[in-house]
Amino acid sequence: MLETLNSASGSVSDSSSWRLKIFCVVLLIMAIWELMLPRRRQPAHRGSRWTAHAGLVLLGSLASRLISPAGALGFAWFAERQQWGLLNIFHIPSWAGIPATILLLDLGIYFQHRWMHSMPGLWRFHRMHHSDTHLDVTSGVRFHPVEMAVSMGLKGVMILVLGASATGVFLFEILLNATSLFNHSNARLPGGIDRILRWIIVTPDFHRVHHSANPKETDSNFGFNLAIWDRIFGTYCAQPALGHDELQVGLEEFRKPEDQRLSSLLLQPWKSEPSGSLDRK
Repeated sequence: MLETLNSASGSVSDSSSWRLKIFCVVLLIMAIWELMLPRRRQPAHRGSRWTAHAGLVLLGSLASRLISPAGALGFAWFAERQQWGLLNIFHIPSWAGIPATILLLDLGIYFQHRWMHSMPGLWRFHRMHHSDTHLDVTSGVRFHPVEMAVSMGLKGVMILVLGASATGVFLFEILLNATSLFNHSNARLPGGIDRILRWIIVTPDFHRVHHSANPKETDSNFGFNLAIWDRIFGTYCAQPALGHDELQVGLEEFRKPEDQRLSSLLLQPWKSEPSGSLDRK
């Protein structure tokens, strides 16, 4: 298994190919799931949203490549060659280094997400993700290209400091993409299964609270993959005050149909004040 993963993460083309294939499979599964078993009512016409989100994926990928042409794996390969980072300095074996990489990078992403909400300059770009008035699987890829570039840079710093395992980074990137599609989806999970899963991973109901129009609920449930960080650091909100059926998602200042066009989304950080989080700074 590890030989296969190491081979897959051994070149940019191979790793990108694997990630794209898995991404497409998860996207298809979640799209079918939310179509067959929707959690909440969805708008009748979703084509324009999906087109805009596809454009954001393309531009975000290009922006990330400007920071690191080899992606996050490039930082891991560089750290390994230079023997930088904690895991390399202390010669942590791969059987421990791989899970440590996944766990610690997930913790780092949790705090990065909180910074995106707490720093007005970063919130200007991250709020575009929150301005989506309807959540579905494509909301999981709705990020401003500038935010994608910043995220790649911050992730690179984390990888270099940690000396993250290349295989661990490869697996983490796949998990991060897959869980983002899953927890932003409109897929219905039975209540009992959701209550069990949310002790381990971020479920759609878990993450939907984070997209509430209520600022206090927006600033909760920051986890993307593992659910433990919100519980540990006191940012967990079990359910929205209005319940999931009546919950209003999105930001009040961006509810017009034209606000959801690709051109408007790209220009949104420079429109109005960066309100929407932490007492609407």
